[in-house]
Amino acid sequence: MDNENRQQDFSLEKLRQGDRAEFARLVEAYSPLIYRLGLKMLNNPQDAEDILQETFIKAYQHLGDFDGRSSPATWLYRIATNEALMSLRKKRPELISLEEPLSDTSQPQEPMQILDWCCLPEEDYLTAESLEALDRSIDALPASLRIVFVLRDIQGLSTREVAEILDLSETAVKTRLSRARLRLRELLTTYFGDILSER
Repeated sequence: MDNENRQQDFSLEKLRQGDRAEFARLVEAYSPLIYRLGLKMLNNPQDAEDILQETFIKAYQHLGDFDGRSSPATWLYRIATNEALMSLRKKRPELISLEEPLSDTSQPQEPMQILDWCCLPEEDYLTAESLEALDRSIDALPASLRIVFVLRDIQGLSTREVAEILDLSETAVKTRLSRARLRLRELLTTYFGDILSER
């Protein structure tokens, strides 16, 4: 995995000792990934820049505390995730926390109407309009599902890494990822259903 290859290139000892050159290499390697995480979670370039900056400021301030039990990548993702979730809570305090249950079993749920997209040509999925619809759908996910989807399916981290970053069990990560994917499919059904109905 790309993240694993990256993290093997860093000297944990130099990082813990506050070596600025080693930290600069870490920043250069992970800035695009942390920025992308912030952008997908907050859907705002300025907010993503703020998350990027805060992540590396906090990482630098706590280099001496980094014990190396997790990889530098996991450590940075954990900081960035916490920063993104704090930002979301400030802007939208009604969002579900990571600790809350994912569904209300007291309310009967309507069956999801999910379209079979097998008949759509691949180019329909890759249009700018389709990608915008996907971004809007990701943004509509509850925070507890969105963060798992972003870390696992967009950032490409393993289930184990996501579990470590979010302090969840791997089973909980898999469950949330499955729910996130189903919810996205449901949200996109209307969009792609309209495309099919026009043909």
